[in-house]
Amino acid sequence: MGIGLIVAWAAWPRAYRANLTPAEGEHVFGAYLKIAEDGRVTVAVPQAEHGQGVYTTLSQIVADELGADWRTVAVEPAPLNPLYANPLAAAELFDGAFDRVPDAVRDDHATRTALMLTGGSTSLRRFERDLRLAGAGARALLQQAAAARWNTDWRSCATADGFVAHGGERLRFADLAAAAARFAIPDPLPLRGRDEHRLTGRSLPRLDSPAKIDGSANFAADIRLPDMVFAATRQGPAGDSRLVALDRAAADRVRGMLEVVESQHWVAAVASNSWAAQRGLEALHPRFETPRPLADSRAIDRALAGALDGEGRRMASAGDVGAAFRGAQVITATYRADAALHAAIEPVTATAALRENVLELWLPTQAPGLARAAAAAATGMRERAVIVHPMPVGGGFGAGLEHQAAVQAAILAQRLKRPVQLTWSRGETSLHDAVRAPAVARLAARLDGNGRILGWLAKIAAPATGHELARRLLAGDPAAAAALAIAGKGDGYAVAGAVPFYQIPSYAVDHHAAEIGVPTGHLRGGAHGYTCFFTECFIDELAHAAQTEALSFRIGMLGGDARLARCLSTAAALGGWQGGIPGSGQGIACHSFRGSHIAVLAEARVDEDQTIGVDRIVAAVDCGRQVNPDIVRQNIEGGLVFGMATALGASTRWRKGLGSARGFGDIGLPRLADVPDITVEMIPSEADPGGVSELAVPPVAPAIANALRSATGLRIRSLPLRVGDA
Repeated sequence: MGIGLIVAWAAWPRAYRANLTPAEGEHVFGAYLKIAEDGRVTVAVPQAEHGQGVYTTLSQIVADELGADWRTVAVEPAPLNPLYANPLAAAELFDGAFDRVPDAVRDDHATRTALMLTGGSTSLRRFERDLRLAGAGARALLQQAAAARWNTDWRSCATADGFVAHGGERLRFADLAAAAARFAIPDPLPLRGRDEHRLTGRSLPRLDSPAKIDGSANFAADIRLPDMVFAATRQGPAGDSRLVALDRAAADRVRGMLEVVESQHWVAAVASNSWAAQRGLEALHPRFETPRPLADSRAIDRALAGALDGEGRRMASAGDVGAAFRGAQVITATYRADAALHAAIEPVTATAALRENVLELWLPTQAPGLARAAAAAATGMRERAVIVHPMPVGGGFGAGLEHQAAVQAAILAQRLKRPVQLTWSRGETSLHDAVRAPAVARLAARLDGNGRILGWLAKIAAPATGHELARRLLAGDPAAAAALAIAGKGDGYAVAGAVPFYQIPSYAVDHHAAEIGVPTGHLRGGAHGYTCFFTECFIDELAHAAQTEALSFRIGMLGGDARLARCLSTAAALGGWQGGIPGSGQGIACHSFRGSHIAVLAEARVDEDQTIGVDRIVAAVDCGRQVNPDIVRQNIEGGLVFGMATALGASTRWRKGLGSARGFGDIGLPRLADVPDITVEMIPSEADPGGVSELAVPPVAPAIANALRSATGLRIRSLPLRVGDA
């Protein structure tokens, strides 16, 4: 019944029109592009800019196909529209929730609901072709307008540096924009060939850098509106916590306090400035009651262990693992990973204003449509009456997919009848983070007489985060509810990256869903952050058991995967790989996902105070064609440091439903002095572009763990890495 409803709904015919709004003197060319009569070219980017450079790379694709002058290119966030939906990100984030729904139906659902998402390293993979076609279409229109003036065939015209040229004649885009908008796009539409004027492959300056450097860039917390007030909120522990008491009299004594707004699950202090709001919230001393037992780390550990010993669901397999293991000596190991925090620089924030029955929201969001739907539902308004202004995100890492702050700010603006800016404190941001799920894995493998892996079994206990994301983010979506109702117990998101890319004749991956009582969500790299750790550390153990050097063992098991093998050999050559011999302090790991490949060599040590130090990281990357090589390198370097942070810290435990980490000082983030020497080698490739913003995160932790094994002889099987856990 459920899947029938989804298919029927998806089959309903619909058409979508572009809804870009032109300013005075601008002309709209399709869904992605506006050209002004002063020569300015504005690209509508349907993805959130959170430091990964997407404003630049996606605009560069359009400008390249158009033949624009990069100095005239500007960018603006795309409006909500099904044309900008990202089914690829929906598949990555909600994998498992839609596992019994045909892929085509799932993708059509994402489009029809205008599911605009930034996540899963999908920006370039999803939008490259659309953007190329947008640039090519506008170029053809400009060529037709110029050809009409010159009385020639438009196909004989060319574009470069913001001009249409034919022989010795040239016309600026600015002079042609008005006329070009009246022509029709030809069919078939020719794309540009290779020539010396291409912008793709060049490290053009980032469009967002100047404003961020001089401080003129506006983030959500920079919004200032007439008559605006400021709010701070406090929420109860994880679970169905309810507000039961607070001290209004104490809050009233805080200078600047204006009002206290109570909700069933949270309370807000409203003041004339943000400092007074935070002080007033502390004075309120809100108390919550939770009917169910409060989550704590011991209970979470028991839940994971119990799930691992219970029934699981087979998510992937090949060959016959049972036959491969029968009567053989099997090597086993158990690994675990604690929850990981987003720890973004920008705390959770939102600004809301309700004017003439129209609600406006300024948000650092990676899912503007979902935030709009949630705010509309919370205030009883129609979605058409809610306007979301997507702001640059101060390092979302996946936290920007959540919309609690949007809901709270919308409710406050509705009740207060004034614009309000809500900001969670650093402690509140940490305490109520939708963390990367904790997980435990039990791995088993059989080696043959030549040291090759014949059988592999990975049993992973982890929360069903893909299901949880769908329930939380797609609440109110009947198609999503129907898909969840028929979904199995296993969750593809929770074990993403666990299927070995090595050539193993028989393997199986089982997911053992665990209920842990705390919210989990998407963190940069997703489940690959722990599954790569499990796999690549166990591969290292198997190499030792086979008495084979770890690099050769990996390359020998890759079969025909030449791209990943080249990454491994390149990283080893650049890093001066010594074979991982005892005392070398070197470790190596690799990973493939999102259409890209990477190998990481790390050099690590244990100091006298038992702290772990990382001296060097070398990475070799094959991510296909590069639109902007500098931005690719920035993403890889940032990912390596991010991976190091999640390897050595960025984690939390729980007591009485609250996390132990309240701020940056509690999670051991690497400081500038801790960052090792980093070398990144980009391997040239003409393959389709793969994802890069998350690519470097997963293999760092196993590379460091393997390095510590060679440095000390100790095998650490838990994240974050601590010497006492060996």
